Amino acid sequence: MRISIFGLGYVGCVSLGCLARNGHDVIGVDVSSFKVELINSGKPTILEKDIDVIIKDGYERGRISATTCADEAVNNTDLSIICVGTPSSPHGHLDLSYIYKTAEQVGKAIQKKETFHTIVIRSTVMPGTNQKVGEIVEEISGKKRGADFSVVSNPEFLREGFAIKDYYHPSITVIGGDHNYAIKKVASIYQGLDAPIEITDIKIAEIIKYVNNSYHALKIAFANEVGNVCKAVSIDSHKVMELFCKDTRLNISTSYFKPGFAYGGSCLPKDLKGFLTLGHDNYLNTPVLRCINNSNENQKKIAFEMVEKTGKRNVCFIGLSFKEGTDDLRYSPSVDLAEMLIGKGYYVTIYDENVRLSKLIGANKAYINERLPHLSSLISNDLNMAIKQNDVVVINHKNFDASTYGHLLKEKHAVIDLVRINEIECLPNYEGLCW
Repeated sequence: MRISIFGLGYVGCVSLGCLARNGHDVIGVDVSSFKVELINSGKPTILEKDIDVIIKDGYERGRISATTCADEAVNNTDLSIICVGTPSSPHGHLDLSYIYKTAEQVGKAIQKKETFHTIVIRSTVMPGTNQKVGEIVEEISGKKRGADFSVVSNPEFLREGFAIKDYYHPSITVIGGDHNYAIKKVASIYQGLDAPIEITDIKIAEIIKYVNNSYHALKIAFANEVGNVCKAVSIDSHKVMELFCKDTRLNISTSYFKPGFAYGGSCLPKDLKGFLTLGHDNYLNTPVLRCINNSNENQKKIAFEMVEKTGKRNVCFIGLSFKEGTDDLRYSPSVDLAEMLIGKGYYVTIYDENVRLSKLIGANKAYINERLPHLSSLISNDLNMAIKQNDVVVINHKNFDASTYGHLLKEKHAVIDLVRINEIECLPNYEGLCW
């Protein structure tokens, strides 16, 4: 394939070399004549393991060239990859001016082009950038998106120092687009790589890099705070984290990575508080660990505000224990939410198939007596009636039987889903907590 790459910085130079190595004819485009001259001399624009050999080889085989002229590059290629920089402003916003300038250049270049052109955004951008690029290209070129060109989002996941290895051995290749021909064209670039290709929505493809890197930053900060606490009590932090990483069922896994309601139960709140106290007793500041509970409380606040926004006062709770399949009410976020609502004058009816007041004992009973002393007057054993008698339904448990009770929800003013029941998402009165 004939490919043009806009931006000969880190991502652009690596893409230029690797695509040429894979048999494509690649033209690099950059406003810097110095970078263009380097490529046209068979030399890379960056320092990276193996890139010098790859660029030299591609240049000598006649597969690599560079230019400062966007028209020349676009009109001699079928596909353009945008790899220009998106630096941060002092306030944290991205400077997308280089992206939009490139979109103008591509738009001008395809004005007289008769063949379909595919534009690929490889740079890290904010959701909505793909759409904006399409609008700019349409305005400048007079061409129509979907008929004459398409814009595809294809984020990169290259680490400096490992960029060549990461290019050829990615964990996943993400492609977001709205045009099948263009999506297939981009996917063909990655044929032969040992990694799954995930076709997804454009905005998902645009945001995933931010989610990835934010989590990577969180992991580093978390490990550092664990290390600080361990050092303070003379424990080898590296051995602790080596043991931590051996649990691939819960710790290093997909567990707990579904957006939803707050955590609760007898373990997570207590043990987090204990670990924080250990750090505090040793005069340590642990801001990441300390903010976990703040974030959890905020999720409860969001749920309360969703109920408040309905303007209705009669609320049916489906599920009260901290998770389905148990009667454990200790530190249940649903108990906290019910307590908030009752305190604000709402009338709450609660259905939980596992909660039977006569069977509550010990710490579980003591906890609910303190938080919801009048629970007996709130509990209903008839879900059908509980739904019918209230205006707002809040679903706290995943084991809600939509096939049996889903039809009752249609008549309610609002259905607030805190766990994501897929079967009821089509209801016009439905709202998910964070989806």
